[in-house]
Amino acid sequence: MIFKAVGDSAPYPAHGVTAQRDWAAIPPRQIRLDQLVTTRAQLDLRGLLDDDSTFYGDLFAHVVAWNGELYLETGLHRALRAALQGRTSIHARVLELTNDGRPVSAPPPPTE
Repeated sequence: MIFKAVGDSAPYPAHGVTAQRDWAAIPPRQIRLDQLVTTRAQLDLRGLLDDDSTFYGDLFAHVVAWNGELYLETGLHRALRAALQGRTSIHARVLELTNDGRPVSAPPPPTE
């Protein structure tokens, strides 16, 4: 199996982190595909095969860590492409949530 489990919705509470700049403050790290629970059960084959699928978005998948699980919030297509290429992990930004669903503080953005 590629993923730990396949879900069709996000079981965690809405965390409110939606702006790209907020996700960008979280440094990416490697996550094994077999540790991820998807939040979508269906994918778009065009999106999977499109070379420019990340052109307008983050290069890294977005993962939510909640109650001991890692949920793949965005990046299903890139995770599946990685698996098809024989890779067992992807780089992702991981948003840690408390048990009641509040985001744990993200590190401050780098100063110049």
